[in-house]
Amino acid sequence: MSSLKFLRTPVLFIAISLSLSSCFSRYIISAKQVRKHYAQKDVKPVERIIKNDTLSLCIASIGSDTLPMLLLIHGAPGSLWGYMNLMDDEDLQKHFHIVSVDRVGYGKSRLKKRRHVTSIATQANALLPVFELNKSKEKVTVLGRSYGAPIAAKLVSLVPEQVKELVMVSPVIDPEKEKFYWFSKWGRNSFIQLFLPKQFNTATAEKYSHSDELKKLLPVWQSLQIPTTVIQGGNDWIADPANIDFAKKHIKSKRAQYIFLYNAGHMITYTHLSMIKEMLLKGLLFKEKISSLDRVSDDAAITGN
Repeated sequence: MSSLKFLRTPVLFIAISLSLSSCFSRYIISAKQVRKHYAQKDVKPVERIIKNDTLSLCIASIGSDTLPMLLLIHGAPGSLWGYMNLMDDEDLQKHFHIVSVDRVGYGKSRLKKRRHVTSIATQANALLPVFELNKSKEKVTVLGRSYGAPIAAKLVSLVPEQVKELVMVSPVIDPEKEKFYWFSKWGRNSFIQLFLPKQFNTATAEKYSHSDELKKLLPVWQSLQIPTTVIQGGNDWIADPANIDFAKKHIKSKRAQYIFLYNAGHMITYTHLSMIKEMLLKGLLFKEKISSLDRVSDDAAITGN
């Protein structure tokens, strides 16, 4: 009987580990899945590592490097391959040098002697070398999704003269609206972490530092002056829909617009690709109407400062 009690806790921990892995498997794309996806495609992104004394940054790019750069920053957990549908789009390929990055702590990207990087400022600084890949005479468009949105905003604040516009999709930016779930505390358990993907453990470390990190970001919203679009879904279970209200309150720039998709979930870059494309291709910031909204099932509200 005592042996059963001894085994109960490890078995429970392993069961929880398997449950956690399955919950977030949709956000983690394996190398095998990537190879299978591109096996029959004629045009494929080129993967490379940017290295210096302290940093290894993995990127995948597609499109001529003489075209304006579109920089894509993923959330948590996530990877650069989470933007495959944008990278695969032929229209975007013709108009942009599309660069998707693994943030440090994810995939092959890392800072020397750092296991997890929870600092938004450090994450943003690690992405600065990507701007050196911009061979066009145009400024960079930066798009960040979910946890990648505040990092995108911080990055933009570091080099505003090099950025054309900022797009934040399903942003997690309100320090008072950080969501925790039944499994959140289990994800911090060191034994359970042995059975979880590295990306999940990195995301957990970020999550428990995120509220404090977002508070440090408050001055960035006040000083943000480049054209900015915030897109939020009303049925988002990861990013509280109230994040768009936080954006409206704290982004003081008159060069901002807000799009609220009442029936959309978290993965707007997939469910509303046509809208994202139209914004990027036609520069529809601050226009009265985005026509692709008429072609999706969601009712939408568009407002601007």
